Amino acid sequence: MNQTVKTSTENWLALKLVSRLAVHKKLLLVETFKLKGLFLQTEQMLLSSGLSIKQCQQIISPDWHKITQIINQAQQCNGEILTFDHANYPQLLKQIYDPPLILFTKGNQALLNKPQLAMVGSRSATITGIEFAKYIASNLVQQGIVITSGLALGIDAAAHCGALNNNNSTIAVVATGLDSVYPSRHRQLAKNIIVQGGLIISEFLPGTKAKAGHFPRRNRLISGLSLGVLVVEAEIKSGSLITARCALEQNREVFAVPGSVNNPKSKGCHWLIKQGAKLIDDLADIIEELDLSPLSGLKQYDDKKLQQNSPQDLFIDPLLASVDYETTPVDIVVSRSKLSIEEVLTRLTILELNNLVSAVPGGYVRLK
Repeated sequence: MNQTVKTSTENWLALKLVSRLAVHKKLLLVETFKLKGLFLQTEQMLLSSGLSIKQCQQIISPDWHKITQIINQAQQCNGEILTFDHANYPQLLKQIYDPPLILFTKGNQALLNKPQLAMVGSRSATITGIEFAKYIASNLVQQGIVITSGLALGIDAAAHCGALNNNNSTIAVVATGLDSVYPSRHRQLAKNIIVQGGLIISEFLPGTKAKAGHFPRRNRLISGLSLGVLVVEAEIKSGSLITARCALEQNREVFAVPGSVNNPKSKGCHWLIKQGAKLIDDLADIIEELDLSPLSGLKQYDDKKLQQNSPQDLFIDPLLASVDYETTPVDIVVSRSKLSIEEVLTRLTILELNNLVSAVPGGYVRLK
């Protein structure tokens, strides 16, 4: 029997480290024995609660040295440890099936219980998708809504940047420990989030590196924290659709932005709309569905910007990323590519000869 008096944080960490025991069973143990009382139980009492011998030993004799290391590692990266019973723990997250017992946080924890909208989408987003994500995020934060996303490339980054553009805050949920940033090119974005009063959170221990299996777990937190999930661009098989599925399982709203039928990045959104997701082409659609405060003084998004672009492809002329699947005027291509009109016309001709674009009345279109 462990008679050592430990802090609440240490006890929650000890419970987190108990292997192969589902979160809802861990919470049931806390409900039955209370947190401190759990670590005072005999092996026989714990065995009668359905635990294995190994699990009993992990509760009777926790690895306090490892737990101390975890606490020290969190402090070294300027992080804090938020336990399930803390006042700042997000109440919406407690409603999901498998809420984390511990959240590692860096920044403003007060954001966790404010109204949030999750924004997710393709990592290889089109220019139009990125523009729309920034537009939605920058305007929603003015309505008091916190934008929550995953710090990934593409739509995630655009959502965070859109919120930060108006000197507001945003929440990034990451799939690594707080001591690392993935992708590494987003180190400055992560710093900007903290400087502007935002928050970065993770359920993974400090020192944890990015692994494929971590991202679906991260995605369920993005949706679980939020009132709803907005998918801006997504392919049929994508992490964004995993987040949308998590949202449905968690009884959250799902929104999707339609796009050109020729844009593969729109197919996931179109599929979601067919399944019952709400079609979004303006802020009012989100505000109305979430029953939030009325819109006031918000500019309407230019319909031309709803045309969908192709993703940038490093193995093809980057100019191709500036041509939509619908008619794109040459001056728009010039503006987006930041090249001279002479060079744009020359390269468009080369792309046309390679059957990548086609000249049409009013400009050019991207071919499949």
